[in-house]
Amino acid sequence: MFIQTEATPNPATLKFLPGRAVLEDGTLDLRDAEAAAQSPLAERLFAIPGVVGVFFGGDFISVTKAGGDWQHLKPAILGAIMEHYMSGSPLLRDEAGADAADDEFFDEADSETVEIIKELIETRVRPAVANDGGDITFRGFKEGVVYLSMRGACSGCPSSTATLRHGIENLLRHYVPDVMEVRPV
Repeated sequence: MFIQTEATPNPATLKFLPGRAVLEDGTLDLRDAEAAAQSPLAERLFAIPGVVGVFFGGDFISVTKAGGDWQHLKPAILGAIMEHYMSGSPLLRDEAGADAADDEFFDEADSETVEIIKELIETRVRPAVANDGGDITFRGFKEGVVYLSMRGACSGCPSSTATLRHGIENLLRHYVPDVMEVRPV
C-alpha cells in the first residue's frame, strides 16, 4: 500500500491520500479523542502524541497537529493509516456516520437565491477546498450575508479568511448580486 501526502494551506494540517475511498458519503470532522471513538482509524491517529484533529473526506484523510515537526509525526501517522487498512477494520463503527447537515437558516423568500448559492458552493468551491484537505458547507443566508461552515484543514487555517473574503465572497457576489458578505460559522 502506498500512501501519498500533500501539504495544505494550513501548516498544521497534512493531507494523506491512501489511494482508495475513505468515506463513501459526506465528510467527518473529529476534533478530539472523544469524538474519535466513532472510528477505529481516528482512535489510532489520536493515540499519536501531537495529533489534535482528523478529517475524513471522500478519498483523503487530513490530520492536524498541535505542535512538533511533520518529519517526526508523519511516519507514525502513515503507519497508523496503513495498519488500519491492512487490518480490514471498517472506517466507522456501526452507529457512526458522516457529519449530518446542520440546520440551515434562511428566509423562504430567499429560497431561489439560496439555491444558486448552494449550487455555486457545491460545484465550484467544495472541490477546490477538498483539494486542500478540507470541506465547506452552506449554513445560512440572512440580510445579504452568507454563512459557511469550514472543516478539516480549512478550520483554523491562517489563509481561510482570505479564501472566504477574496475567493468565495467575490465568486458569490459576481453571480448573486444579493450577496454582500461571507462569514464563517
